[in-house]
Amino acid sequence: MESIDTPIFHHSQPLQIRFNDVDLLGHVNNSIYFAFYDLGKSRYFEAVKAQNIDWKKADVVIANVNADFVAPIYPGEAVAVQTCTTEIGHRSFKLLQQIVNTETGQVKGICRTVMVGFDVQSGVAAAISDEWKEALCRFEGRDLRKK
Repeated sequence: MESIDTPIFHHSQPLQIRFNDVDLLGHVNNSIYFAFYDLGKSRYFEAVKAQNIDWKKADVVIANVNADFVAPIYPGEAVAVQTCTTEIGHRSFKLLQQIVNTETGQVKGICRTVMVGFDVQSGVAAAISDEWKEALCRFEGRDLRKK
């Protein structure tokens, strides 16, 4: 039986490695990983909400990002960024992402992000809307709200 703490990734976004992503050491530069994570987040949110998102009216923003660089990514590797929500609080929710080689399953990087609610009109933090909470739980197939 699978532990409730074991992440299940219901969203995977294939990544394209471009020539300018590769540094002098012959692997993807560490700064590019964050662009990959951002792409994964935006596509994940579109899947969660089942719609395109107008980012000028975004009611969630990044509060904290922590990344572990596990293994280098090389040109020609088939990689994807996988994303899931692990916990939902009143004013924030936590995302877990990993970049994986889709042929071998090798994890290349892990990213943990805290997203906070945001009131676009006043420019300050706010509670996560019920719409977000319900959409995230529905997409992940379980109730992730802190009790």
